[in-house]
Amino acid sequence: MKLNMGTIDRIVRTVAAVALIGAYFAGLVEGTTAYILLGVSVVLLGTSAVGFCPAYLPLSLSTKKAE
Repeated sequence: MKLNMGTIDRIVRTVAAVALIGAYFAGLVEGTTAYILLGVSVVLLGTSAVGFCPAYLPLSLSTKKAE
């Protein structure tokens, strides 16, 4: 697995995930939407933690700087 996420991409994903989780616990989202957003936040946190996004593969994208 080759890393394909840069630092800024990882930070943005982490901040977005924390915001989604915060919205859930603040009661701003409820029901099915809340669970979907929690799932999305788990994926965002997971991909930012490992530095690899599988969705980038088919598009040959990478936000990581060339070494």
